[in-house]
Amino acid sequence: MTTTVTVLVADDEEITRTGLRTLLSALPGLDVIGEAADGHQALALAEELRPDVVLMDVRMPGIDGIEATRRLQTTLAGPPKVVVITTFGNDAYVYDALRAGAAGFVLKRAPSEQIGHAVRLVATTDSLLFPDSVRRLVAARPGPPPRPPRGTPALTGREREILRLMARGLSNTDIAGHLIVGLETVKTHVSNLLAKLGARNRTQAVILAYEYGYVVAGAGDGPIGDGPVSGADEWTARAGTRSWGPSAP
Repeated sequence: MTTTVTVLVADDEEITRTGLRTLLSALPGLDVIGEAADGHQALALAEELRPDVVLMDVRMPGIDGIEATRRLQTTLAGPPKVVVITTFGNDAYVYDALRAGAAGFVLKRAPSEQIGHAVRLVATTDSLLFPDSVRRLVAARPGPPPRPPRGTPALTGREREILRLMARGLSNTDIAGHLIVGLETVKTHVSNLLAKLGARNRTQAVILAYEYGYVVAGAGDGPIGDGPVSGADEWTARAGTRSWGPSAP
C-alpha cells in the first residue's frame, strides 16, 4: 500500500492513547496525527486535522464515543471513518456506535497488527470489517431489536440480495463477481440501498438490515463458499473465527 492513512486516537486514558500511538506509528502506512481525551476534543481535532480514521473509545466523559461518532457523521462534510476500540466486544455501547455510523470495531487487547489492519481496511476499501463479529454482536442483543420509526423501506429483490452479500463482508468488487454484473451496477444498487435505509455507510446499512429482518443472524448469512473472499473474511478465517472477532477469548 502506498497511501498513508492518517489516524486520530480518542480515548480518555492517557496510557491507552500513548500505547496506541506507539503501536500504530510503528506499522507501515499509518500516521497518528493527533490524540483526544474526550468526545469534545475528538470533534474539534477531527475538524482541524481531517484524519482518514478516528480510533474512538466509546466510554469517555462529556461527549462519549457514540455521540461523537454521530456528530462527526452529521456535522462534517466528508467525515472520517470511525473505528470503535473497546474492551468488551459484546458491549451494547459498541452496537450503538455502529448504529450511529461507526465503520467497525476492534478490541483494545487485539494485536497491533490487527488494529492496524482494521484501520487500513475501513480507510481504503468498501468491505465490512469483521462481518462475523458484527453478526454475533447483533445476535447477542437482549430483547427485540430496535426498529426505526418510519417503518420498513421497500427494497427490490436485487437490493435485498446485495444487502445480504454486504452483510457477509463482500466488497462491491466481490459482489459484482459473485452476481456476474458490472461494478458500476453494484455501486448504483449500494447507493440506492444506503439512501433507502437512511444509512451513512455499509456497516450502518447492515445493522439496519438485521433490524428490519432482511438478514437474520445465523440463518444462512455466513461466508459464501463459492464466491471470492473479502479482506475482512480472509482475516477472520486466518484468525480462527472466534466468537467476538479474531482476538476474543
